[in-house]
Amino acid sequence: MKIMNKKHIFFIVLSFVFVIFFACKKNNQDEETIIKGKATLLVDESIFPIVEDQQAVFETQYDAKLSLVRKSEAEIINSLLNDTLKIAVIPRKLTDAEDKAFSNKKIFPKQTIFAKDAVVFITNKMSKDSLIALEDIVKFMKGEDVKGIKGLVFDNPNSSTVRLLSEKAGIKVTPQKNIFSFATNNEVIKYVSQNEGMIGVVGVNWLFQPPLDMQPTVDKVSIMSVKSDEKFGFVYPSQENIGNGKYPLARHLYIINCQGYSGLGMGFASFLGGERGQRIILKSGLVPVRYPSRNIVTRKQVLNDNN
Repeated sequence: MKIMNKKHIFFIVLSFVFVIFFACKKNNQDEETIIKGKATLLVDESIFPIVEDQQAVFETQYDAKLSLVRKSEAEIINSLLNDTLKIAVIPRKLTDAEDKAFSNKKIFPKQTIFAKDAVVFITNKMSKDSLIALEDIVKFMKGEDVKGIKGLVFDNPNSSTVRLLSEKAGIKVTPQKNIFSFATNNEVIKYVSQNEGMIGVVGVNWLFQPPLDMQPTVDKVSIMSVKSDEKFGFVYPSQENIGNGKYPLARHLYIINCQGYSGLGMGFASFLGGERGQRIILKSGLVPVRYPSRNIVTRKQVLNDNN
C-alpha cells in the first residue's frame, strides 16, 4: 500500500513537471519579438494600401502576424493616448501637445519616418479642367462660389486629409451644403467618378496603387495638378514632384511605436525603413526616405564574367 502511494506521488510529480515544461515552452513560442508573434496596428485610412503591401511582404519574411485596423487620424491618436493599442501608422509626426500628453503617462513613443506621400484632388474624367488653384479651394471652403467646383468631398471629418487642408487654408473644414464627407477613400473616388463637377480629396496612394476591384472606378477619375504659388505654377503629384517639394500637399509618413519593448512595432519600423521596405515604397509611386541601392554591372565586368 505504501509502495502504491509512492508510485502515485511519483506520477503526480512527473505529470506536474511535464505540464510546467510544456506551458513554459508554449509561452516561449507565443512570446512576441521584433520578428515573431502577433500585433495589431492602427493605420490611417488614407495610406492603407501601402501599409497593407508592406504587411504582406513582412509576414512572408518573418513568423509574424500583423492585424491592420483602419481608423481616421483623430481616432488613432485617441486610441494611442488611451492606451487601447500601441502601434500606429499616420501621415505626420506627433505634435508637442501630444508628446507632452504621452510623457505625462510615462509613455515615450518612438517615431520613425519611412516615406513621403501626398493629398490630392480628383475630378471626374468627363470634366474639362484638371487644373486647380489652392486659392480657389480655400475660397470654396469659405463659402464663396468658384467656377468649376460644385462640391468638395472628403473621406472622413476626422481624417488626415481634412486636417492637412485645414492647416493649408488657415480655416477649419466644416460640413456645409456642398462640403461633406464619407467614411473611406474608396467611397470618395466612387462618388467623384459618378458626379461631374465634384472634387474629391484623397491620399495619392489610393490612385497610384488601388485595390484590383477599384481599378475600373479609379480609371474614371483624374488627378488634378495644383497651383499654390506662381513660382512652380500647376504641379502634378508625380513621384518626382512629391520628392523635390514642388507639390504643395506632400506629407511624411510615420510609424508610431508606443510598445516600450522590443516587439513587432520595432521590427516593422525597421523593415519599413530598410532596403526591402524602401523598395516597396519606391515601386508604389510614393517617395522613400532613402533610395534603395542598385548594383550596376559594367560591360568590362560582364566580359570578364563570361570568360
